[in-house]
Amino acid sequence: MKPSVDLAPIGNCAVSALIDRQGRYVWACAPRFDGDPLFSALMDGSDPEHGFWDIVLEDQVSAEQDYVRNTPILRTILHAVDGSALEIIDFCPRHAHQQRTYRPLAFGRLIRPLSGTPRIAIRLRPAADWGARRADSTRGSNHIRYLCTGATFRLTTDCPVSHIVNERVFRLEKPMAFFFGPDEAYDQDVGPGLIAARDRTVAYWQEWVRKLYLPLDWQEAVIRAAITLKLCAYEETGAIVAALTTSVPEFPGSGRNWDYRYCWIRDAYYTVRALNRLGAVDILENYLVYLRNLVDQADGGHVQPVYGVGLEENIDERITETVEGYRGMKPVRVGNQAREHLQHDVYGQIVLPLVQAFYDQRMIRPGTLEDFHALERVGQRAFEMHDQPDAGLWEFRTFARVHTYSAVMCWAACDRLAKAALHLKLKDRAADWADKARIIRERIEAEAYLEGEGHFAASFGGTELDASLLQLTDVGFLPLNDRRMARTFEVIERDLKKGPFLFRYVEPDDFGEPETAFNFCTFWFIEALHQNGRDEEARAIFEEMLARRTHAGLLSEDIAVESGELWGNYPQTYSLVGIINCAILLSRSWTDVR
Repeated sequence: MKPSVDLAPIGNCAVSALIDRQGRYVWACAPRFDGDPLFSALMDGSDPEHGFWDIVLEDQVSAEQDYVRNTPILRTILHAVDGSALEIIDFCPRHAHQQRTYRPLAFGRLIRPLSGTPRIAIRLRPAADWGARRADSTRGSNHIRYLCTGATFRLTTDCPVSHIVNERVFRLEKPMAFFFGPDEAYDQDVGPGLIAARDRTVAYWQEWVRKLYLPLDWQEAVIRAAITLKLCAYEETGAIVAALTTSVPEFPGSGRNWDYRYCWIRDAYYTVRALNRLGAVDILENYLVYLRNLVDQADGGHVQPVYGVGLEENIDERITETVEGYRGMKPVRVGNQAREHLQHDVYGQIVLPLVQAFYDQRMIRPGTLEDFHALERVGQRAFEMHDQPDAGLWEFRTFARVHTYSAVMCWAACDRLAKAALHLKLKDRAADWADKARIIRERIEAEAYLEGEGHFAASFGGTELDASLLQLTDVGFLPLNDRRMARTFEVIERDLKKGPFLFRYVEPDDFGEPETAFNFCTFWFIEALHQNGRDEEARAIFEEMLARRTHAGLLSEDIAVESGELWGNYPQTYSLVGIINCAILLSRSWTDVR
């Protein structure tokens, strides 16, 4: 079976897994999102010997799969040629327990016959040492222990343990339960216990969704995107990872295989911004804790663009040879070199979400004067670096420029600090930050604007384009009706749009010419169409993007223009943010149904 990103995630904000259409676990990392994969089949070729968990139905002819409504609880039904069928329910428990949120490093699996008497085998083969080998195991009377790397897991079940150890084919005549979690005793009957956990987990997610402020149109798409964005949040620290996978290439044989299981300041900024538009303030508040810790850690100095989910600075990149790679495409990278980069836009992406705490009365912990003064150190760094070369938001590895997008985000940092200072009645500080913002604006307008062409360039003194210039209106640097912005949109549409999709840029970079469109940029283009009054075109491209989603309703990072095939890491938070933002912009008003 050829690996694919057509996968359905489950999770509980502590652990996650990706499950294929047959109900097979093919990817999960422990003890954190950026840990060693205990299920590694996604990165280990078409017929791996370990790194998966599946239910093999004898003489299977078909499968169907969907989520329990408004939850990340997955239901898979397998059908056999004789008419027998079984149901598989997969979830990660998450619910209230003893005045706290119970979100163990655990996976729950419930199976039951639906018709006839299915004959099945259960193959649970966790991996160790980055997929190099099958994890060692020991067994007890009703459990099996698996010695994975970084964590020992215990399977507790009411299925005969010997069936699992020997991968024996047997008749499924009654429901069975499987709790694959911490190496500790399961303190109740596993069947009733898991059923109760499933029901409480359903209730948790459906209540969370019930509190979202949804657009009238495309509600199912928005709900699925919002749930999945929450699954990418590591709740213990507040970090938000860019994706759940590593090394799914941007296009075949490209070498653009990156590890996205870390917290990029930029990606997380866009994520909390989109979820805040839906009223999901819980994720924003938790992420602000992560940011405040990061600000303290930086102490007014250099901020990396990306950190580990526990605020680790050292996530050095290495290549592992222990797995074959997605469809055999190497390299497989662990860690990310971007942590070494200068990417000056991050200062704006720290300031912008944190200033909300000075205004938002919903916050349990409002922003304080101490917070403001700590944030000023970030703003000062933004001012100092706004006209210095960096790797840019696209993380070029072999050259640096003064990127317009980075400079604009530095301007935004100073601009928002000026406004926050006014709100806090700090008039002298407001004047100082407004003056800094003015200086940066004048420099951008002088260095990045091509007078003869009438549009902005992607770098100071350059002539190249990139899609990030569409964000100049989004952060308030230019008004929608500015003639310079209108012309910038025109040339981006002319040069970067291929079919219905938008490329980040088209010039060759460290790895040659890009061959796939970047999904988030296509959503930026949809927003720009709307801003230019071209709603019919915007809706048509939005519907095209929705049609390209996986069966789970999600997107990866990139898309092939001709085939529409998804490439890049999955599920990609950038892309899911695009779904939410565009749905909100393009939806009819709720007043239309009165």
